[in-house]
Amino acid sequence: MKKLTHHLTLISLGLALGFSSTSLWAQSAANYPDKPVKVIIPFPPGGTLDKIGRMLALKVGEQLGQNFVVENRPGGNGIIGADVVAKANADGYTLLFNASTFVTAPMTMKSVPYKVQTDFTPIALVASAPLSIAVSNKLGVADVKGLAAAAKANPGKMNFAVGSIGSAGHLCTVKLEQATGTQIAIVPYKGTGPAMTDLVGGQIEGFIDPVLGSVQFHRNGQLKVVGVTSTKRLPNLPDVATVSETIPDFQCASWYGLWGPNKLPADMVQKLNAAVNKALSGEMRDRLIADGIVPAGGSAAEFAKFQADDIAISGKIIADKKIAVE
Repeated sequence: MKKLTHHLTLISLGLALGFSSTSLWAQSAANYPDKPVKVIIPFPPGGTLDKIGRMLALKVGEQLGQNFVVENRPGGNGIIGADVVAKANADGYTLLFNASTFVTAPMTMKSVPYKVQTDFTPIALVASAPLSIAVSNKLGVADVKGLAAAAKANPGKMNFAVGSIGSAGHLCTVKLEQATGTQIAIVPYKGTGPAMTDLVGGQIEGFIDPVLGSVQFHRNGQLKVVGVTSTKRLPNLPDVATVSETIPDFQCASWYGLWGPNKLPADMVQKLNAAVNKALSGEMRDRLIADGIVPAGGSAAEFAKFQADDIAISGKIIADKKIAVE
């Protein structure tokens, strides 16, 4: 009888502890965030991803009354920083802000320490961005037609930077090759910031990347944007033709999102998603549009579907062209 009583006492204690921990967890989720939140950006500072991420971190922090602190963790084609988030506690205090490279880069690599669709929780689609085809002033071309002619004159000799293998800019460079019947040498960089620096300095001849990264250099005459990959000319670059004006139906875009570790509690996801959507309805929305970037938003479920669709489409391009990190 004593053994039975002891056993029942242990069960009761275990249940009490279980209910207690559940209650404490629910309480922490309701009060989230009650300390600073780390937002990992897995590429160097200075690129479009970093600029949008810092803008978002500031605005979401204002919505939720806590500091959202950006931490750049570059390396491994974006894998190193993303892996930090994959292995973090699902408590909402370590998040990932990344571009579409996040879902495409792993498809170009032999080994990745995580799975995009099972080791992360999609929180919100933040924005999408048309790309610019920017070239060094040393190249001496003024438009897409001139760029194609220069590339055809020297097959495989013209070099274009890519911020990371499998990125939207990389896939768009491949698409440009196919559309113009040219060969372009790909030069991988560890992020868009360093690539843009070398383009302005003339160490590289071309770079396809979101418009925000090149617009000011174009205005200052430090490089030439010969085309944008949107369907219509952009308000912030009205003098630049769309690529589709020369190559019908040509279109490319990058996109940006916020993720947490796998099994992030649904109420935290909802709270963060609401804060992102609210941020995108105010001053941040106007700033993005002024920079040629399209604000997104929507539910976490819509973002998860968008991500899955992009993986399917981009995966086919990567497989067909055998794009891989060497």
